[in-house]
Amino acid sequence: MDPELLERITARRAELDELEEQLAKQLAEVRAERDELAAAERVLERISEQLADERASVAPAPGQVGGRAVMLIPRRTSGVEETALPSDYQRILAVVRQAAGPVMARQVGDALGIDVSVRAKLEPLRGKLVRLVDRGWLRKLPDGRFTTRL
Repeated sequence: MDPELLERITARRAELDELEEQLAKQLAEVRAERDELAAAERVLERISEQLADERASVAPAPGQVGGRAVMLIPRRTSGVEETALPSDYQRILAVVRQAAGPVMARQVGDALGIDVSVRAKLEPLRGKLVRLVDRGWLRKLPDGRFTTRL
């Protein structure tokens, strides 16, 4: 056998062994990083589920009435912010809060720009006020006036 050829084969084998070591090291690093990413993804999914559960318990839950989706008004609790209410209910609360004292539904309607001379327009507002009372956002006095809760 030719010694020069044998030397070239041995040198090439050494190069390939070194390359194999480098590739094995890179492969181990890639696998380790992929495992870390998989663990991070599982943690992220778990946290996202927890946040979604928390938001669902605070946000008003949609309901069905007559086959149509409606927004339910959440009960007032320490964890529920006023922002969880639909915007029209937030405006009603703001009007009652800004009043100098207890207000009638008609006064709230005037402040919101509702034609209170038409009973069909005033009664839905009265229903919203009563719903806010039922859920603990407002208080209804015996004389029918509404005020904020303390």
